[in-house]
Amino acid sequence: MSEESALQFPCEFPIKVMGEKSAGLQEIAVKLVEVHTGKLAADAVRQRPSSNGKFVSVTITVTAESQQQLDDIYRSLTGHEAVLFAL
Repeated sequence: MSEESALQFPCEFPIKVMGEKSAGLQEIAVKLVEVHTGKLAADAVRQRPSSNGKFVSVTITVTAESQQQLDDIYRSLTGHEAVLFAL
């Protein structure tokens, strides 16, 4: 079975994770992603609060090696209770 994707690998790929501010989302998201990518550079992670301060978005830019790797990252993220959604 061949792996089909609109992306050409390897490529830089931003992943946005949303959750409640109080959940320690950045630390959780980084740990979950690093399982699939290895250690992330400090500048690969950005955090931004929502306008009301209740939620936070974390953008993690990874060097994606395959569609399977991205799928595995998204499954790990969306399977965690602190993650409301991942894009």
